[in-house]
Amino acid sequence: MTEGVFARGTGHEQVVYCHDEASGLKAIIGIYSTALGPALGGTRFHPYATEADALDDVLALSKGMAYKNALAGLDLGGGKAVIIGDPKTLKSEALLRAFGRFVQSLGGRYITACDVGTYVQDMDIVARESRFVTGRSPEDGGAGDSSVLTAFGVYQGMRASAEHLWGSPELAGKRVGVAGVGKVGHILVGHLVAAGAQVTITDVWEPAIERTRSVYPDVRVVSDVDALLRTELDVFAPCALGGALNDETVALLSAQVVCGAANNQLAHPGIDKQLADRGILYAPDYLVNAGGVIQVDDERHGFDFDRAKRKTTAIFDTTKAVFKLAETEGVPPATAADRLAERRMTEIGRLRSIMAG
Repeated sequence: MTEGVFARGTGHEQVVYCHDEASGLKAIIGIYSTALGPALGGTRFHPYATEADALDDVLALSKGMAYKNALAGLDLGGGKAVIIGDPKTLKSEALLRAFGRFVQSLGGRYITACDVGTYVQDMDIVARESRFVTGRSPEDGGAGDSSVLTAFGVYQGMRASAEHLWGSPELAGKRVGVAGVGKVGHILVGHLVAAGAQVTITDVWEPAIERTRSVYPDVRVVSDVDALLRTELDVFAPCALGGALNDETVALLSAQVVCGAANNQLAHPGIDKQLADRGILYAPDYLVNAGGVIQVDDERHGFDFDRAKRKTTAIFDTTKAVFKLAETEGVPPATAADRLAERRMTEIGRLRSIMAG
């Protein structure tokens, strides 16, 4: 029997199941924390094998968003939504609008945005039923695709990692392997190529590889992630789905730095220690991939790309601060990042107890 939400003891404030039989909508919204503000996080549309898999994902992702938003300095809590099904066949106007009705019913406790399997045009449709939607198209008053600043933030985290490890933020000549060249990975490759890095890529979807090769013909392509891990690398950038760092992949890694866009990269809590024991510097995923949420938060205040990019540039300094705390306290960077995020959630979240009138 699948363990229920309460039995899991994840600490979530609210988990909402959403079902509209006519459109085929089956969705779960997870709200981990509203200590710092409304819970913001994207909607993932994915063909989960089981409902339990979908629940596992939304619980992990929504908690990750709470930490990401806190560490990014945003006045936002953490939430996430998953829609169960293949977006290529199930996605429709009716389904997206039905989902929007459920988002609206939460009265602003949860604010949605794009994620894997959803795009700005989808958010435009969801927004026809809810005010609590970001990541909309510029034509609809939004900021557009947040992948641009997500990739830029990962690039800043990679530069900070290089400075910490090698004494310079420059990536020229560094061998970087990018696993996943979808929305974010493709843009990240552009930053790396412009910086003079030697880039190797892989992706399970051949059209994604073809697109990246057509724009950046000098990148090298390998068949799969295992082949990429066996390649001599300085930096490994996981940019697809979560769980990329497990016991097997860590053992194979030749890279000295792991810094990528994927969420929930650590398959289990002990992985960060394994990386540290092997002398591999890990830039925590939710720290370096926060550029997207910085962008969609800026959209809520009247989007200004230059302002959002300046905020995203700060990921460089925050990453260095995490590495410094990790060294000072003798813990892996993932633990140091968690401590900084938890400190802010506690210190700023408690201010709500002061009545402001």
